[in-house]
Amino acid sequence: MADHIRYDLLTQQALRGVVRNVLTDAAKKGLPGDHHFYISFDTHADGVTLSDRLRAQYPEEMTVILQHQFWDLAVTDQGFGVGMSFGGVPEKLFVPFAAIRGFFDPSVQFGLQFEEIAEGDAKPAANPSKKTRLPVSAVPAAAAPTVVPTAADPTPEPPKPDKPTGGGEVVRLDRFRKK
Repeated sequence: MADHIRYDLLTQQALRGVVRNVLTDAAKKGLPGDHHFYISFDTHADGVTLSDRLRAQYPEEMTVILQHQFWDLAVTDQGFGVGMSFGGVPEKLFVPFAAIRGFFDPSVQFGLQFEEIAEGDAKPAANPSKKTRLPVSAVPAAAAPTVVPTAADPTPEPPKPDKPTGGGEVVRLDRFRKK
């Protein structure tokens, strides 16, 4: 029995609850106003459902943008499922909340970033090799990504590395991280 309160884990659960609540509202009511979400996740985390084609293209991390072209957004206590098109091919994804590395809503400059640390870094653990993703910080406005222009926006689109053609957009979150 541990003699420490695991504030780090409690904080992680609370912040993942924010993501769950926002996605639950979006699934029920749609995206309000200009809100849209960049969600990056570990493609090899336990419980991630992803086609072999996408997993091969994004072997470590993938970022999806929930904005215009997605369907069947469903949220459970464990994660969210969504349909998107990648390179013209419809796909169904399921992402456990524990697999999320980052969440960002550029319309209001709000973001959360999660990093992996060993449980032993916070306190002695029974299994020091077990990794847990912990929130690092909310993304400050200065670290916010440029919003990807829509068809109605005459601003030229910035280059997007590793983006398949088609409806769904995938970007690498490290493009938005402070260097």
